[in-house]
This record gives sequence, structure tokens and C-alpha cells, in this order.
Amino acid sequence: MDATTSGTPTIQYHNIPDQSGTAIAATSVPTFPRQVRHCFGDSSPGEFPLAANPSIVLHVLTACNLDPRDLAKLEATNFTPDYELSISELAALDICQKRAIFKPMTDEECQNLKRKCGGSWKLALRFLLAGEACCRREKSQAIAGPAHSIAVTSTGVVYSFGSNTSGQLGHGTMEEEWRPQQIRSLQGIRIIQAAAGAGRTMLVSDAGRVYAFGKDSFGEAEFGVQGTKLVATPQLIESLRDIFVVQTAIGNFFTAVLSREGRVYTFSWGKDRKLGHQTEPNDVEPQPLLGALEDVPIVQIAAGYCYLLCLACQPSGMSVYSVGCGLGGKLGHGSRMDEKHPRLIEQFRLLNLQPMVVATGAWHAAVVARDGRVCTWGWGRYGCLGHGNEECESVPKVVEALSKVKAVHVATGDYTTFVLSEDGDVYSFGCGESASLGHNTAAEGQGNRHANVLSPEVVKSLKQVKEKVVQISLTNSIHWNAHTFALTESGKLYAFGAGDKGQLGVELMNNQTERVNPERVDIDLE
Repeated sequence: MDATTSGTPTIQYHNIPDQSGTAIAATSVPTFPRQVRHCFGDSSPGEFPLAANPSIVLHVLTACNLDPRDLAKLEATNFTPDYELSISELAALDICQKRAIFKPMTDEECQNLKRKCGGSWKLALRFLLAGEACCRREKSQAIAGPAHSIAVTSTGVVYSFGSNTSGQLGHGTMEEEWRPQQIRSLQGIRIIQAAAGAGRTMLVSDAGRVYAFGKDSFGEAEFGVQGTKLVATPQLIESLRDIFVVQTAIGNFFTAVLSREGRVYTFSWGKDRKLGHQTEPNDVEPQPLLGALEDVPIVQIAAGYCYLLCLACQPSGMSVYSVGCGLGGKLGHGSRMDEKHPRLIEQFRLLNLQPMVVATGAWHAAVVARDGRVCTWGWGRYGCLGHGNEECESVPKVVEALSKVKAVHVATGDYTTFVLSEDGDVYSFGCGESASLGHNTAAEGQGNRHANVLSPEVVKSLKQVKEKVVQISLTNSIHWNAHTFALTESGKLYAFGAGDKGQLGVELMNNQTERVNPERVDIDLE
């Protein structure tokens, strides 16, 4: 029907190319040029060069918290590259800039980190995330030290309790504390990581500063040979002022720290060059651990009895280096020889295993792999390796009893080991002294509450808390009875094991010296 004869109002069509005049009203309509909207430059309609104008896609990629591997796969799908960075590289850089330890870095420091990690922002992001995952950096944490304990909230507030003979609680006194007490002198300082040794404590702030208190010694404190000076409140370690530290580890005869860039420094291991550099026993100047680690970025350090493990993050994958005393095969190289310089543990490559977390006991060590497998090695006394016997293993060996468990974390003590699974179950094995394994659910005076466990067993007593456990910490000292902490997803802290010095944070009744079952500590770490 002709529009002019139907009585229907004339329809005004705009921005439409000329069509047949018989189908459109004869009324004269102004002609307008077609508006073509381009996303960028002279691109044709429908084209959208994402990397050249990436704000929308970049927001999607960074908001989703993608894994560095996902970003690498995305790049492989041939997103149009930017003049300098691909869209996935831009996303990786954006996520890096949200990490607390990355934010204060200068442009030059950022570029140096990128270079050290392999020349890619995705690799730099993997390095940052790996360090956060294995150390609970910037998250709540509890540390079961030798007879004293440290708890750090998610906001960086620090509490301490237990033995205080050397001022290691940081309250300005030498009195024991049986309940968690906040370290008031640290107000205004956010702590992101803590370490506890015999008679001393070390804390790392979000500004990379290290505070220490207790026995004023960077080396062995357990025998009283060193550390005659006592410090009862947190003191800044001046020799580390120019190093941005993200982790500390207190071993026997030495202390180690890890810098933001992934370099390891150590203090005080005597004159015989056991760590590749010669120091005096009371040396308080940090010495870099070089050799094979000179240009290798490290994401985690773990200190045991006279030895150190370093978890490395390289373009080829994750690996572990060891150095120090080799007794019991705890260095993982197939012998019991000492290593004066860091040496790569080759066995993980043979097992086709990517280590993600390392842990050191006094005489044994453990690793959790990306695929959830658990490896242990060293002196197997009391069954602490979980292989069903007490034999030594001089190279990492997969714990077959956990073959159907996907582990996410591991913790080690004197001769004990705990494993956390992805679904929240907790397994433990090794020495049952002080009821620190958590298997002793029998009533007081009934059964053998101190039995050793040679193979992994589920800690059924922790199932009663009805909440997922995200961290386990246990005492790592051959001179003190052990206690254990279990931290849940919501920040609740449970304790069991030896408590004669108040280190559990709970009162003991009727001359008790230990707690058999996990008991809630009156503190909320979230």
C-alpha cells in the first residue's frame, strides 16, 4: 500500500542508503551520511584491536584473578599484540601492581624483577603468587615456636604467649603469658610474616623491615653460647635496612632472610664456610647466598637443623636447592655429605614433579607438588617420612599412602609431619610425643596417647572443629616438647600438644602439661 494514500503519517528514515522511491513517502527527507563508529583509528566496522585499546578486556582479565598459566594460554590464542605488550602481559602487569610487595617498587626495580624472573610479566606474577601461597604472606598465621607462640592477624596485628625467659614475647618483661597478648609497641606497623626460634622471635613488616627480640643473636641460641644480651621489645635490625625482606627463617646456628627480589641472605654459621661464605659466629651483617643461586629467584626458604632449603621459581619451572649439613640424607642429593654451596635437588625432575611448598624438620624435609603429591626425605626416625618404616631416604620419595590425596600444604617439626589436603582433611605421622600429632582421642589415662605413627593418618580430632583447616604449625626444635596449631578458614585457632609454659594459649588444669585434643584459643585472627 502506498504510504501517501493510506492516511498513515510519513515515517522519517535517517542514515539509511537510498532505496526504491516507490516504497517510501514522496515527502522530501534530508539525506545524512552514514555514521560509522570505529573502536580505534581507521579500523573497519566490527574490528576491535583489543591490545591497542585494552581497558575493557584488561578489566575482565584482572578482575577474574587468572592464573599466570591461563594468561599464557590466552596469549597463545593470538590476541592482537600491542606495540610493546600483549593483552595478557598487560593483565599480568596489572595484577602484579595489586600485590603489596610490588606496589612500592620503583620502575627500575620492577624491570629488574621481570628480568630475573625470565623477562615476562606473567613469570613475575607467578613468582609473586608462589611466594604468597607457600608462606601465607599478608594472611593470618600462627607459629608454634620452642615453648612460645606467635599469632598474626590478617591485618598484621601480633600476639604472643608462652615462655618468656629471654624476652621473646616482646612485651618488655620476662614473665610467661598463658593467654595471647598483643605486642603494643608494634601499633601502626603491619606484620606480614613471623618466625620463632629458641628464645627469640623475628617479624617482617609490609614495608620490608625486620624486627627481632629475645636473645640478641642471629645464630644458635639453644645452648647459651651466644645471645647473652636480651631484648624484650621488638627492635629494628639495622643491617637489613637496605634490603626489602619478605620472609625470615630461624635455623640452628644460623638465621636466613629472603628479599623481595628473591635473594637469600644468611647470618652467623661460623668460620668453616658451611653456607658458601665465611663469617664469625656473632656476625650480624647479612651475607648473600650466591653460587648456584646468584641469579635464581627464590620464593620460599625453610631452615632446619644446620641446613637450609630454597624453593626457586624459574622459567623452566619450580625447583629446590639445599645447602648445609647432610646428616640423614636431608639435603636430598643421594648421600649424607655436607654441601657448602647451594645445590639443585635433581630428584624432582626425575619424578616429573613441580615443588610448590617446602618444609624442613630438624632432620627431615618435605615438599608438596603442583599435582598434590607429597615427597619426604631425610632421617625417618619415628616414621616422620610417612613411608611405613623408620628408614632414611637420601633423595625425595613420594609418600604412596597419600596417593589418593591432593595435598596443598605441608608442615614439619622435630620428627613429625602434617599434610593438608585440598578438601580440608589433615594427616599427620611421626613422633607422638606430647600428643602433638592430634590422634590421641582417648580419655585421659586410657590408651597410649604418645604412640608413633609410621604412615599418614587423618587427624580425626580436627574434624570435630567442623571447619576447613588452612594452616598447620608445629614446634621444630630437638630441645623442647612439641605443640601444634591448626588455623581455620575463618581465623579460629586451635592448639594441642605440650603446654607447660603457656605456649598453647589455654589454661591447663589439674597439673596437666599437655592438651590431648584441639582446644580453641581465645583469639580471632581474621
